[in-house]
Amino acid sequence: MNFLLIIGGLILLILGGNWLLKSAVALSLKLEIPKIVIGMTVVSFATSAPELIVSVNAALSGSSDLALGNVIGSNIANLGLVLGITLLFGTMEVQKSFYKTDWPVMIIASGLLYLFLTGDNVIVQYEGIILFSLLVVFLIFLLRFQKTAVIDELPEDDVPLPLYKTVLFFVIGGLALWGGSELLIKGATKLALDFGVSERVIAVTVVSIGTSIPELAASIIAVLKKEKAISLGNLIGSNIFNILAVLGITSMITPITLVDNRLISNDIFWMLGISFIILPLVFFPKGHRLNWKDGILLLITYIAFVIVTL
Repeated sequence: MNFLLIIGGLILLILGGNWLLKSAVALSLKLEIPKIVIGMTVVSFATSAPELIVSVNAALSGSSDLALGNVIGSNIANLGLVLGITLLFGTMEVQKSFYKTDWPVMIIASGLLYLFLTGDNVIVQYEGIILFSLLVVFLIFLLRFQKTAVIDELPEDDVPLPLYKTVLFFVIGGLALWGGSELLIKGATKLALDFGVSERVIAVTVVSIGTSIPELAASIIAVLKKEKAISLGNLIGSNIFNILAVLGITSMITPITLVDNRLISNDIFWMLGISFIILPLVFFPKGHRLNWKDGILLLITYIAFVIVTL
């Protein structure tokens, strides 16, 4: 039964990723917004929705470690697992906006999370407001200053859609991602509990991989369709959204208290480390691109994290 839930969830997530990408590309055409901006906003928010739903539910039901572990684990999975696998499908050119705004904002958000947790092991309401406010400032900056910063890679590939179809694909895609994540988490969590593993371990491995599947589906589909600007923007954006929106909104609703100290003594350092490593990988050995070798390195890092955690 659990395996059926997992397989059903995966199918829904892959379909949802495809529909969401269709609507994102159509939306960027309609509004004449660069695809990387759409990837960083619309697609990131939709693919971060499972993390938000899981974290709010977990925090409200008193499972704060599930809420925190889910976000920290998802951020590690997005860059180690998802970006790693995506790079095996082809080389990815990296835009200037990556190191000018996207990467620095991700590092600032990660640093703030570490800062808020190390003091008193809790993210309180006003800290949640600070996180969410930073997201609002970042989005306003993106939409105002990054509109003309990106050149479209394959304009002849773009298919304009009527507005109702764009909205329909977006809504159906978002619902499929949400439903798929719910099924996957339900099946995977029950499976993990059968093996008697702690809440934190379930959160940073099983649940975080489950909630990162939308990013994986959206990114692989983006790369296969040569929409690579959406792919990297989506992953970096998703990590920013996970901290600033997911933990920001969750802690505004109810404080997130750290129970298992290994989230702060181990897991968060993996998140900070893998976030930082992306920058040198982009510049060396040849600037402004990531390839399959970087993908293998990121996957090895992720596997090492899972082994250490288990």
